[in-house]
Amino acid sequence: MPLAEHLRELRNRLAKGMAAITVVAIVAAFYSEKLMKFLASPVPRCPDGGLESKGGECAVVAYTDLLSPFTTTVKVSVMAGVIIASPIWLYQLWAFIAPGLHKSERKYTYAFVAAAVPLFAGGAWLAWVIMPISMRVLLGITPDGSANILPMDKILDFTVRMILVFGAAFELPLLLIMLNLTGMVTGKRMAGWWRGVVMGVFVFGAVATPTTDPFGMIALAGPIVVLYFIAVGFSLLNDKRRRRNDPDAELDDDEASDIDLTPEDVGDVESVRPPRALPEQAGTGRSDQRVNGFDDVT
Repeated sequence: MPLAEHLRELRNRLAKGMAAITVVAIVAAFYSEKLMKFLASPVPRCPDGGLESKGGECAVVAYTDLLSPFTTTVKVSVMAGVIIASPIWLYQLWAFIAPGLHKSERKYTYAFVAAAVPLFAGGAWLAWVIMPISMRVLLGITPDGSANILPMDKILDFTVRMILVFGAAFELPLLLIMLNLTGMVTGKRMAGWWRGVVMGVFVFGAVATPTTDPFGMIALAGPIVVLYFIAVGFSLLNDKRRRRNDPDAELDDDEASDIDLTPEDVGDVESVRPPRALPEQAGTGRSDQRVNGFDDVT
């Protein structure tokens, strides 16, 4: 299609995706109160909303300004619309890209999505499990005689950040596998990175998790390290299969493959009759007649 047709199709696909998100967000707005209670459920609430207890034990969820209830409701509704309507807008994106992909590329895309979705869901579930512990640890730093009043929008931002960080971190092994399948990184090279990867993952876990205790760091870094070694094992097996099917598959672009220079018998030589290329040779009935010492136009 010409460029204008591509742009028109992209506009239509985006319009359908945005319409789906808008419709779901409007429906989610009617359930925004339940959604906000669900997102704030990891917060240890003070009994009856009182603040007379020690600040490190509980907190009160509050709205700190006049527009906070409205903006938080809109934010929760839009977030629910994006998540619930994701099959629709992801399909529209795929329908726009898929015609330009080869059959093998579409196969890899299906495999990538089939593995990425449960990995992200597993990371999000783990974040939700450790979130109450993280909040209790953070609230425990509050000195005696002080109270914790947590704005609802801050709780929402904290929850979304934890889910996104854990979900995206669980995609790292899948990225390594895709690099190996495309031939960019070998399993042997990935195995040689294990010390730096383990160190980097634990540093990332310490920075990404907001808690000061080692539990959050280990909860994030431990599964990623396990998934990393699974990716290394898969890559080693894939490299072995690749070498068995093609011994030269892992050669660099500027590296010459081994060539067998042993002479082989070509068998009997078949004589080839030269063509009659000169006018002087036409009609003579002889294909070996030479003109001026040559037997062709040369």
